[in-house]
Amino acid sequence: MLKPMSAADPLPQDPWHRLVLVTGPSGAGRSTAIHALEDMGFEVIDNLPLSFVPRLLEGTPTSQPIALGIDVRNRDFNAQSLIELIDRLTREPRVELEVLYLDCQPAVLIRRYSETRRRHPLAPMDSPEEGVEREIDLLAPIRARADHLIDTTDLTVHGLKDEVTRWFGRGDGATPRLSVSVQSFSYKRGLPRGLDMVFDCRFLRNPHWEPDLRPKDGRDSAVAEYIAEDPRFAEFYQRVKDLLLFLLPAHLAEGKSHLSIGFGCTGGQHRSVALTERLGNALAENGWSVSKRHRELERRAAVVAVLAADEVAGA
Repeated sequence: MLKPMSAADPLPQDPWHRLVLVTGPSGAGRSTAIHALEDMGFEVIDNLPLSFVPRLLEGTPTSQPIALGIDVRNRDFNAQSLIELIDRLTREPRVELEVLYLDCQPAVLIRRYSETRRRHPLAPMDSPEEGVEREIDLLAPIRARADHLIDTTDLTVHGLKDEVTRWFGRGDGATPRLSVSVQSFSYKRGLPRGLDMVFDCRFLRNPHWEPDLRPKDGRDSAVAEYIAEDPRFAEFYQRVKDLLLFLLPAHLAEGKSHLSIGFGCTGGQHRSVALTERLGNALAENGWSVSKRHRELERRAAVVAVLAADEVAGA
């Protein structure tokens, strides 16, 4: 029988473990994330009591990394204990700890609970709104300590799996590398969460005002060429590229495993998309592991898919 350990109990002196702690508010996609990690070869343990985590690390490590799912349903969960555990494991030289926080807008969490008709674990007798609000407040200090933050508000299940794979698909972990995410967005809908660097493209000439280019997006060659003809484009692009190629090795040397870069414009359709494509390709050509995302284009594609499904259902 396992003996529960306190945060003060010493960890055994064994070789290092790779451990990913997955948490976030209920309904944000934690189960999907840990299933994605399991598909990548992680040993997944869901809702292990916090007091048992040190015991888990007593055994001789294997080449298989571990993913722990932690949320408010854990038997001895409280935010302060989890923060103390994170602090302790961060100081432990034999443990390579990464905290993945799945975030989501409250309105979307409430809608997900309404669709499934499940009761919120923090408000079983009250409305989901009250439970969501309580949980977000409870987890706020843990969110601030996360190494990776993925906002699932606009992500499908497959999109979330792709994001987790991009950040954690590092093979056997023998050779650390830096995963780079480059993404476009619209300032009208706010900055994506978790960005490390943001570049504003709104000063560049806007294809929106050209009737032939308006319905296209920044992945189209005609749109990209139109933007590149702006007299300020070449210098801006070169300076940003040089800056990133200078900074990425420094972040890798510092021990970071991921870096998220955002390009924003007014609508998130033309200029930011073109810059994301061009810079993402340039970084990849220089040997960096790069993933590209276009938040507004993905959102519109999801809306179109829903409308098409509704039309088929109504036919």
